[in-house]
Amino acid sequence: MKRHILFALVYAALAMACGVFYREFTKGYGFTGDTALGRVHTHLFLLGMVVFLLFALFDAKLDLQKHRLYLPFMIVYNAGVGVMSVMLIVRGVFDVTGGMSAGADGAVSGVAGLGHILAAAGIILFFVMLLLSLHTKKKGTDAAETAGAAQGETENKESE
Repeated sequence: MKRHILFALVYAALAMACGVFYREFTKGYGFTGDTALGRVHTHLFLLGMVVFLLFALFDAKLDLQKHRLYLPFMIVYNAGVGVMSVMLIVRGVFDVTGGMSAGADGAVSGVAGLGHILAAAGIILFFVMLLLSLHTKKKGTDAAETAGAAQGETENKESE
């Protein structure tokens, strides 16, 4: 759980730093239009900080760090959010400084698309991990209740 809270803290710090960069960079260039830089801040807060705070809560209840999908989730999801954020910064910097060629635009869009795909795959891994963990926990709870009921019946028969 502590690891996920630290991840959330790092994402929050990155989000705030990107917000300051957006404000100061556009102010320095006298840019007043819409730019992708404004979206980096919110992407990092939501997809980074909020997701990992939620993950910490689920991990406390379901011990997700021991799940076999935990490491793939961490790698795929963080890579996706990282690539997506870097490409938003690249596009935003080009927006502010005067645009980019059609080839560069296509390249940035392609790499950003890969980042989105990785982040989506990470989210799918997260939900699969949650569902499998809930199923495993429910099976364990049902087995414990059955064993407890059987134990109680045995004790009742012995007392008769």
